[in-house]
Amino acid sequence: MSVITTTLAGVVFGLALAAPPGPMNAIIAEESVVRGWNAGFRAGLGAMLADVCFFVLALAGVVAVIDRYPTVRPALYLVGGLLMLYFAIGAVDEARNAASFTDASGDRGASRGFRKTFALSLTNPYQIGFWLTVGVGLLEAGSLDVLAHVPGIGTALEGALVVQTGSPALLVGFFAGIAIWIAAYPAAMVAAGRRVDAFAPLVAALSAAVLAGFGVLFLAIGTLRVV
Repeated sequence: MSVITTTLAGVVFGLALAAPPGPMNAIIAEESVVRGWNAGFRAGLGAMLADVCFFVLALAGVVAVIDRYPTVRPALYLVGGLLMLYFAIGAVDEARNAASFTDASGDRGASRGFRKTFALSLTNPYQIGFWLTVGVGLLEAGSLDVLAHVPGIGTALEGALVVQTGSPALLVGFFAGIAIWIAAYPAAMVAAGRRVDAFAPLVAALSAAVLAGFGVLFLAIGTLRVV
């Protein structure tokens, strides 16, 4: 497989992992429609920086240490769940106060999207699990069924795109795909917000619902694993 093809496969992989709905995209959407593209992009950078940190730790072999301590994962679920519920309360306030979209980020308070997504990503067991398994596989020579790891529809896409791992081109493409998403997704939210005045409070409300839902789920999983 050529370097260009491998890089493009990495881009597809990065996009496939970044695009599905979840708490990070909920925060990015909320920041975008309430405070503008810059705030949404910064929120995306928080999640991406966490991935970079996990990548460096995986490269150093440190991430694998988490699997040696059975109490770490339940603790991460509990901490992550509490953080999501806390951020959900903030999203509810945003939904109440956001009458319409604005480009002026300062008008609605300072953006905390970067810190939110960074903190949530660092305590997200699913994100850590990815770097313990697939992420480590990206660093080692072998093969990877790229689309098989797409959340929700991976089973139907198995075998559609298999690439060689251990290539710098694949890693560059992977992070490029995430970068494309965190730039394009806020832009799409902003474009929609400019056309529909009710879009900002609606997205903020949906963000609160997503964060609350994942928060309760994480707390339930963490509690069951502790018990």
